[in-house]
Amino acid sequence: MTTWNDPKPSASPWRFSGQLGGSRRRQYWIIIVVVIVIFIVLSGHTPSTVTTKLGGEKTASANPKTHWEKPPTLAKLKQWERDLPQHNLDLPFPEGRSGRYVKFSNQVKRLGWNNAFNEILMNTHLAYESKRAYVFQPYVWKEGHYPWPKGTFRNGEFPPHTPLNAIISGPSAGGSWDEGDNAPRSISEEWFDVVCPKKERRIINTREVKPIIGWAEGIDIFNHWKKILLEAPERCIEIEPEHYKKDFFPQTFDLWLWGGIRIRSLWDSFSKSPTSRLLEPSPIVLSAVERNAYLFVPRGPRPQHTISRNPYDRMLAIHVRRGDYKEACLELAKWNSTYYSWNLLESLPDAFPPPPGGESGKNTPENIQKYLEHCLPTFDDIVHRVRDSRHEFIQKSERKLMTLDTLFLLTNEQGEWLDQLKSTLKEDGWHTIVTSKDLELDQEQTEVNMAVDMEIARRAAVFIGNGWSSFTSNIVHKRLVDGKEPISCRFY
Repeated sequence: MTTWNDPKPSASPWRFSGQLGGSRRRQYWIIIVVVIVIFIVLSGHTPSTVTTKLGGEKTASANPKTHWEKPPTLAKLKQWERDLPQHNLDLPFPEGRSGRYVKFSNQVKRLGWNNAFNEILMNTHLAYESKRAYVFQPYVWKEGHYPWPKGTFRNGEFPPHTPLNAIISGPSAGGSWDEGDNAPRSISEEWFDVVCPKKERRIINTREVKPIIGWAEGIDIFNHWKKILLEAPERCIEIEPEHYKKDFFPQTFDLWLWGGIRIRSLWDSFSKSPTSRLLEPSPIVLSAVERNAYLFVPRGPRPQHTISRNPYDRMLAIHVRRGDYKEACLELAKWNSTYYSWNLLESLPDAFPPPPGGESGKNTPENIQKYLEHCLPTFDDIVHRVRDSRHEFIQKSERKLMTLDTLFLLTNEQGEWLDQLKSTLKEDGWHTIVTSKDLELDQEQTEVNMAVDMEIARRAAVFIGNGWSSFTSNIVHKRLVDGKEPISCRFY
């Protein structure tokens, strides 16, 4: 029987994770701090946010075109969630007062959206396969990522919360399943308190389960939880986290799983599941994409061959994160880290096996340089990567799209460096170049600007991301589920 502390380096997401035994507590805490810092940085995608001054106070806005002093109330959306049709005690089984439900109170909070998004989707998939209704919760921000400063938070709310339906639509947020599928619909955590009062809940603490499954393959972890939830006679189950001092990552599907190759065994079932297939952006996100669609209408000369009328078929989107990436990239190199989650799929063309010669907590100068080339590419590296990705897609794609001349830069960079990059890329034949900061967003769209960027990248013919980023991983997930070819999903 595998225990949580059993050292299994070959199955761990980081090369050092096999050293988390009780006899090395000092190293354990050092590692925990390192990993948290790395993933807060890599998951905190905020390219559409800049800081400006309004009335002498610092505040945040989506870009120079829109200046919102306070976040939206989202009151109507919150009421819409309360009024979902499945929030009715009189509905017949498998919903209503006789339905079966599961709430994951151990879901990660106060981290980047994409760390939370990973779990939301996989927990929904687990609930569905366990014939229980998933209990959705608002997204709880890490306050440093929120587009407004603390003094303007909604009604003094701390940390800030955003209704899930402001960011996504689909079964995870209470939407319908496929036609003819009688699976119970997801409910809000507010309704869970009504249909499953505390006295009727079975509490399962993760310490009762996780030590048993340890470093198992992702599919085995999934099936172990599925068996528990299926066979439990109780209608209402709540998964609670072990104390952080004993398990710093007490999620059902935790960071150690998402950060390594064990996650790949879940891809086949997860990618085909209705949780993935029926996932859509929220109406707020869609409205932002449509509002800015005119920016992507190609401005270059008309190609000599037949082209698609869809401007996204001519688009390459690239994630150009700068600034705070450097320290994170150096730490990733230090620990010989693999790519993250679905970025590790073997069908993708740009694998990055950690180069030999390093060890836990130490790497060679040559290896560190290799990490930086892929994690924090230079100006020339970016230009060459865009050029090569366009050429290889045109040559190898079965879609036979002959023209890529529109570029979307998902970036937190601005100023002379970005201006020079755009100028150089225009010389390479990119006639239409749009950045995150060119998007015009209203108050509600500003709140979810990270999801707006993700939706545009999802639609693009080609996407170039960072292999260690959860932001990139979730874009790759939806692109592949949409049927886009692996050659269209690239890394530096």
